[in-house]
Amino acid sequence: MAPTITKWILVAILSILVMKPGIILIQGQQQVPCLFFFGDSQFDNGNNNQLITTAKVNYPPYGIDFPDGPTGRFTNGKNIADFLAQFLGFANPIPPFTTARGSDVLKGVNYASGGAGILDESGILLGGRIPLNQQLINHKTTIGRIRLLLIRNRTITPESYLNKCLYVVNMGSNDYLNNYFLQPISPSRILFTPDRFAANLIQRLTQQLRTLYNSGARKVAVFGLGLLGCTPQELSMFPANASGCVDFINEAAQVYNNRLKPVIDDFNTNSPGAQFIYVNITSISLGDPASIGITVVNAPCCVVEARTGQCVRNGITCSNRNEYAFWDNFHPTELLNLVTASRSFNVLLPEDAYPVDIQRLVRQ
Repeated sequence: MAPTITKWILVAILSILVMKPGIILIQGQQQVPCLFFFGDSQFDNGNNNQLITTAKVNYPPYGIDFPDGPTGRFTNGKNIADFLAQFLGFANPIPPFTTARGSDVLKGVNYASGGAGILDESGILLGGRIPLNQQLINHKTTIGRIRLLLIRNRTITPESYLNKCLYVVNMGSNDYLNNYFLQPISPSRILFTPDRFAANLIQRLTQQLRTLYNSGARKVAVFGLGLLGCTPQELSMFPANASGCVDFINEAAQVYNNRLKPVIDDFNTNSPGAQFIYVNITSISLGDPASIGITVVNAPCCVVEARTGQCVRNGITCSNRNEYAFWDNFHPTELLNLVTASRSFNVLLPEDAYPVDIQRLVRQ
């Protein structure tokens, strides 16, 4: 059995081995009127391109396998948000907030930003990024645009329209990787134990989810954290344990995850109409990557810059990308984005999502 690896690999393993045929390539009738993404580099599809930041990747070799080339996606091809949109029946990827115009916003908007966190200060050393608080402000701008577009529509109100949409939130990794576990030791780590830091994050995230709910969101999928201590970047900074990963980082992330599930229960119990789910990717953390052809789990496919962990501009990449778990020192390859989205959409085990998966959420 290969060592424990990051959540994106773990999802991939069981997804490809046991998922029902056809679910990965599902494309049919659009299942929700609109789709909104809030998150970090796992979802970002171009919002950081015009920012002064090291957290942007609108250059080769990023996008080497994407039809439009480098777009700002932090991988070689499609990201998780792209695949989720495909599974939900959208003909095109959801546009980034920075370029969404006109009636495009009726289909949804992607607000995600590489380097962003739940806390405004997370990722500050990277330069410009759009934290979750600002993403929620940007969403209010989108709601205003939707109101104008629907002002003469007598069959549906903006409120009922927004109630039917799906909202996906994938945030928190940078609060650990680009805040709490920064080297040399960060102020956050000096001031707070892992339990206290997780409690602060959950308190802030709960407030942010409440803002989202108050803006009309009812169907909300919230991703938990993965095994952050298994990324090549963390393995280059800290000694690995017998698991093949940096265990104390993974343990801290799990403290956060343990506090997140009760938040979902609270919304569903105490907020009228709320249908929130928790995507618990860490629960499916066993498998042999060799079973799906993955042979390299602790090194990136591209040559990376030591300072950023991102691919060197116009740099060399591996030719066997489907044999690599990681594209750069932080982000998975397109293959793993595909299976992560697949498993989030249609889980294998009851523990993988709570109380239901995304496919069942949109049908409720």
